[in-house]
Amino acid sequence: MRKLRSLLYLVGQLSRREIAARYRGTTLGWLWTVLTPLLTLAVYTWVFSEVFKARWVGDAANDKTAFALNVFAGMLFLQFFAESLGRAPGLLQANANYVKKVIFPLPALPLVTITTAGFNWLIGVLVWSVLYTVVHHSLPLGLLWLPLVMLPLALMTLGLCWLVSAFGVYLRDLAPVVAFILTLLSFLSPIFYPVEILPDWIARLLIINPLTLPIEFSRSWLLGAAQPAGELLLAYWLVAGLVALLGLSAFRLLRKGFADVL
Repeated sequence: MRKLRSLLYLVGQLSRREIAARYRGTTLGWLWTVLTPLLTLAVYTWVFSEVFKARWVGDAANDKTAFALNVFAGMLFLQFFAESLGRAPGLLQANANYVKKVIFPLPALPLVTITTAGFNWLIGVLVWSVLYTVVHHSLPLGLLWLPLVMLPLALMTLGLCWLVSAFGVYLRDLAPVVAFILTLLSFLSPIFYPVEILPDWIARLLIINPLTLPIEFSRSWLLGAAQPAGELLLAYWLVAGLVALLGLSAFRLLRKGFADVL
């Protein structure tokens, strides 16, 4: 129990330091945590709704505000996943001084990355909630269900970060490969379109994407007033736990050669 408290304290301190360092020296400082999702949303909404004339299906198909809220809800999960996994290939190289410290818990480094990305996700959810409240003059009860998909996504992402960061020590070409996969996921995730407009065989394949269920579930809870779906959600939790377990096991196995390579 004491080790767990020490680990959580260490992760908290490193995460706070990393978040503070990200905006230190900038003119707007912490305001960037709000401006970044807003500016990103504005660009995507303008490109897809004005340039490509994309509209969301449903009763508000021609409502640009509905389109923006739907896209923003999906973008939050993509940005969390991409921010976490995108840093994983070079994470241990960037913290080589910790690798050579025998007593330092190296698995905590990906956890710090997840925590930092989770902080930005929370800011994004807050911004989304404010926009929704301005438009609809109320908050959706679906906000209470978000941890049901965010926690397993964070667990799965952590497992992938353990796996990728460990292999990244030995395979330096892994960084561009991960960057390419994340670019593909930005289009293969139902962010700018709902799954129901796709052919059945494509929709079934899209389930393999780790972002599909969190995005679709969160949208249905936030904007469709639906209830959590038990079976799919349970399966997602089980897969997330398995990925985390495999990732941690691979990290511990490959850790033996980190110091020699770095």
